[in-house]
Amino acid sequence: MKSQKDRVKLNVGGKFFETTATTLAGAGRNSFFGAMFDENWNLHSNAANTEHFIDRDPDYFAVLLNLLRTGELYIPPNIDKKHLYREAEYYGILDHVRSAKWGPFDGNRLRLAGSITGPTIREPTAIRASPNSCCCVVYGRIVKVYNWMLEEQPTITCDYCWVNDVSWVDSENIVISSNVKLGSGGMGLFSASTGELRYKFQVTDERKGYTPGALSFSSDYKLFSSCKSTSNKHVIGVWDQVTGKQMDFLPYSSNSNAIRLQWLHGTNCLMVASCCCINLLDFRKNAVVLSWSYDRDRVNKPYVVDPTKFRDVIAIEESNSICVVDLDERLGFMDLRSTTDASVEWRETPRGKKHSSLWAGNKLCSPKLAFHEGQLFSSRDDIISVYCGSNWLPISELRQSQGGPIYDFSIGGDRLFALHVREDVFDVWETPRP
Repeated sequence: MKSQKDRVKLNVGGKFFETTATTLAGAGRNSFFGAMFDENWNLHSNAANTEHFIDRDPDYFAVLLNLLRTGELYIPPNIDKKHLYREAEYYGILDHVRSAKWGPFDGNRLRLAGSITGPTIREPTAIRASPNSCCCVVYGRIVKVYNWMLEEQPTITCDYCWVNDVSWVDSENIVISSNVKLGSGGMGLFSASTGELRYKFQVTDERKGYTPGALSFSSDYKLFSSCKSTSNKHVIGVWDQVTGKQMDFLPYSSNSNAIRLQWLHGTNCLMVASCCCINLLDFRKNAVVLSWSYDRDRVNKPYVVDPTKFRDVIAIEESNSICVVDLDERLGFMDLRSTTDASVEWRETPRGKKHSSLWAGNKLCSPKLAFHEGQLFSSRDDIISVYCGSNWLPISELRQSQGGPIYDFSIGGDRLFALHVREDVFDVWETPRP
């Protein structure tokens, strides 16, 4: 960017400010101030010689201008934080506020930033983080959405449909799968900011008798959903997430519903994991290319997996491995490149302690997994453990004194959200600046 020394005069709500073009250019091309510059980042002549009036609060503008000048965010006691964030959003510099407030995501340095109490009408069933650090929480037939400032947005209501899964397409759109068809297919794309149903995913006539479940997306704008037919057959449905049109259905070997779908960018395959088997589906070949299953009667394995205790699965492409967790809260690792039934290298929990199933209300609080920025996360009871390194050694634990056992957690942007069951709250964890 070309350095600018030109002074710029601003009248914000009747209060005068004087700054430089260099300072305003630091806000970025897509900011409120980006229109003052040409394609070469030169200040327009009329912008340099004109006093610009901005009909906004000058006190909040002063805080944001100092942020652009110094890169540091100081919020005086008389400034309301949420209103400041809204002003930053208006000027298009909310990312500057976020980077000044928190450092890069680091599971070893996460700190509890706050807790949000949800409705008491029904126990929560899932939480999902968005790419820009927003989140949504499923409560039976409704989905509560929270923006970056953790303000509640219009509720997404699926009428009489029980929500099976929810996933963010991007920071503005959410896909929901439900038990009863949303007119045609059981899945819909909703606006995160308004709760409006934008369109329904189409399903061919011969496939109307399925129930959609777990969701996932690929890098080429495909939507995947695990589907169970009325005849108890399991297939993966594929849709174009831009048009909503159905593209394919591919059967896979399983005796139970999928607990996780994950698109693997390195192999262009979809991992489909249930409580008893793991499949890799290649839609270019329209076939299952790899499959792992577990036989209780097989004695040549170091540990025979009980399918009823297989609770979550995640592929870690960086290390060519698949991590699994059972109800005893043990982590197991498999080789992602294996072409046959692979043995599982099981590891004890950090405390060396096993637990039986933990119930909170009517919900089974099973261990959950996540992988983010080279770190592995695993929940158990009211703790989220963080692992790192080639041997996945524990480096820290996240624990909140209130809320009870963790039912689900999710990572997105620069935040981790942990959903509790007993008190209908979710925690927000953030990384402070160094």
